[in-house]
Amino acid sequence: MLKRGFIFFDVGNTLLFPNRARILAPLPPERYPTIEQWQALERRTKREFDSKMMQGSVDHSFWWTFHRYLLQELNAPQNGVLDTLVENTRQSANWDQILPGTREALDRIRKQYSIGIISNADGRIDAVLRRCGICDCFAHITDSGIVGHEKPDPAIFQSALRQMKADPAESLYVGDVYSVDYVGAKNSGMDAVLFDVAGTYRDRDLPRVESMTELEAWLQRQE
Repeated sequence: MLKRGFIFFDVGNTLLFPNRARILAPLPPERYPTIEQWQALERRTKREFDSKMMQGSVDHSFWWTFHRYLLQELNAPQNGVLDTLVENTRQSANWDQILPGTREALDRIRKQYSIGIISNADGRIDAVLRRCGICDCFAHITDSGIVGHEKPDPAIFQSALRQMKADPAESLYVGDVYSVDYVGAKNSGMDAVLFDVAGTYRDRDLPRVESMTELEAWLQRQE
């Protein structure tokens, strides 16, 4: 039985998902990738990212790699467009797609745990969470744009733990990128589970779920 009283969530690709129409606005609509293509590129990027762990801004490096592959697959010119796609993706306001049942699942989870956010974002993730109707679920929101440290730097996890007065040994982190979220949390003394909607880690022996329903079931099995 795991002793745990605190759960921290990532936001992007965990609680909220990209508004692809806004992000891909520089491209003609007929060139937009399908959701299957998008998730395949996500899997490819995460695997490369995990193996190399890019230098500099983690968030920028990840999305630069993702969109470079996207433009290659679409046979679209990269001049100017690549930087715009990366910038669009890094704007919190463009992550406003929430899956049905997310609010209800969070309400059930917070009856048993204190829950918070740890997100690599632009200092405005709270506004998006509020617009999507889930901001009030969280006791505290830790945004790298405000804290000044990005995951997987232990400093951002430590900041969130201090704010929540949480013992890392009693804390779980839920996020979607192994090298950023899982490793970052584990290196900070927390437990971790991957929120793997795209199925990137299906062949890895790692704790993972693909939906909020699966997360709730996973939590019940740990009790």
